Amino acid sequence: MTATARLKMEDVRPYGDTANDGDVQLSFTLPLPPGDVATEVAKTIARRLGLEEPAVVHSQDLTNDFTFFIVYGKVPFGVDATRIEVPKVQVESMDFEEINEFVRRKIGRKVVVVGASTGTDAHTLGLDAIMNMKGYAGKYGLERYPEFVAVNLGSQVPNEALVAKAIELGADAILVSQTVTQKNIHVKNLTELVELLEAEGLRDQVILVCGGPRITHELAVELGYDAGFGPGTLPPMVASYIAQEIVKRGLAKRG
Repeated sequence: MTATARLKMEDVRPYGDTANDGDVQLSFTLPLPPGDVATEVAKTIARRLGLEEPAVVHSQDLTNDFTFFIVYGKVPFGVDATRIEVPKVQVESMDFEEINEFVRRKIGRKVVVVGASTGTDAHTLGLDAIMNMKGYAGKYGLERYPEFVAVNLGSQVPNEALVAKAIELGADAILVSQTVTQKNIHVKNLTELVELLEAEGLRDQVILVCGGPRITHELAVELGYDAGFGPGTLPPMVASYIAQEIVKRGLAKRG
């Protein structure tokens, strides 16, 4: 890495018109009618957020005394990207064939996975990408794996029903997808599931995984999960993790 590249990595700033100029764009709505007062309030908010040289570049009357603003400003600091650490799931990546061979050799039975979008979440895009046979981005979903039994319960599944199905099937892993998560309802749903499993005395006997646009591995672990996967996760990543975790935790001979 060149000295110039290293310097940039240690002082990363937003790119607006030129490198490291720190220019950013904010958009928000104020409960004020258009005019000088609303414009100054918008600029004041930008200043209090720490932006330098704030400028209102667009405003629009929405209706009923609400105004939409676009504000430019400069970030007065840089971030040392070389010091940033992002908690991630630690797993040895394997492909479709390698995963199935690993299960046959190391586990000796089929791996049972139950998945659902829980609570009021009616969206299954992320869950289907991992579970369904067609998979995602050219990678087969868990239903296609001969050494997996994948049961997709779909959307709006109560946590109690998910736990009951996991018990019925003797699931090795539970996958929870949370896509639409207004007012942090995903935190409530995910926490409730952990509590239910603990109440049943099953938490240590099942691998608990969650995923979704607002899910990080750090958040997942904080809520009591074993792993969290965010956007862009491919089925082999999840399958590799589950298979390796079964062996790591000594669950291969269960049942």
